[in-house]
Amino acid sequence: MRTEIESVSVSERSKDGQISVKVNHAGNLVGLEIGPSVRDNPALAQEILRVVQSAQSKLAGAMRTGVPSIAGSETMNELVHQLHNEYPEPEPTGYVEGGHQTVDEDDRFVAEDELDAPPPPPAPKPPMPPAPPAAPPRAARRQQTDHEDDYFTGGDFLR
Repeated sequence: MRTEIESVSVSERSKDGQISVKVNHAGNLVGLEIGPSVRDNPALAQEILRVVQSAQSKLAGAMRTGVPSIAGSETMNELVHQLHNEYPEPEPTGYVEGGHQTVDEDDRFVAEDELDAPPPPPAPKPPMPPAPPAAPPRAARRQQTDHEDDYFTGGDFLR
């Protein structure tokens, strides 16, 4: 069983195919290939880490298919659960924590006439709606005793 587990590995490529990684059964990086076109990319390290994390997140599935001797057992379920906890799916590409993204003013697309125009005046406040009319006073209800039944007393059952 140990040799089966140790033989499990996962390989993963970046979307553009320029970065290729291989992780072993423990999630450690054991192989890395970098294409020549991305070597000068300033975000290279971050992309490598994303691809490694993507490969690590697939270890649980690879373990299920690569270790048939303990398939379906409690040991396999625990191992897969542990791998899912240790190596979660990577965040989607372009994800920014909290949905906030810092944008440089020079990177924004704005029509040139908008750059020179003063900001628009604030919108006027809408008038307050009129107060609702006062509700008419309700008629006093008669006290119901325990033995009365609204369905048969001729009283109003749609209260």
